Amino acid sequence: MSIARLRDFVSELTDIVHDGVPEAAVLDALHAPMSRLLDKDDWLPEAFAAPHPEYYQQYLLHCDPKMRFSVVSFVWGPGQKTPIHDHTVWGMIGMLRGAEESTRFEAREPGAPLHVSETSVLKAGDIDCVSPTVGDVHQVRNVYDDRVSISIHVYGGNIGRVRRHVYDRATGRAKEFVSGFSSNVVPNLWAA
Repeated sequence: MSIARLRDFVSELTDIVHDGVPEAAVLDALHAPMSRLLDKDDWLPEAFAAPHPEYYQQYLLHCDPKMRFSVVSFVWGPGQKTPIHDHTVWGMIGMLRGAEESTRFEAREPGAPLHVSETSVLKAGDIDCVSPTVGDVHQVRNVYDDRVSISIHVYGGNIGRVRRHVYDRATGRAKEFVSGFSSNVVPNLWAA
């Protein structure tokens, strides 16, 4: 296993993500590096691919020193899912192993129930984007009840410190939260 693929990805992100670059341009430029990262499943250290028996895990792989972006591995145990939530920043999701289902929601009016606007399944190698401008409220679940799925996420900020929201589907009410991370260490990008 070689961390070089992740190191190269972070290097490319550092060249792409700059203050003042429009979101659409960033997401467009990130697509090819994300595709290359997902092309081979031989680089993610086991410590950042470990599931928890009850909760999905959000492992920080890298955070830009100026917090312009962060790279995270999401590890989904069998049948695990998120609450309905938003991000408040742009994000790109790439499926590394297994598959996940994303159900997007929209509020047709304040205080009303949330309605499903789209459901999609990401399989290994697939990429999706989220942001307040393209659709930011969704729920994600591991498609499989008998195995782990892993997705790699890039966000336009330090997602572990971003103030976000979880939503009550019946009322549309939002409650603020900060996710943090499932580990307090990051992988050594400079290992051989």
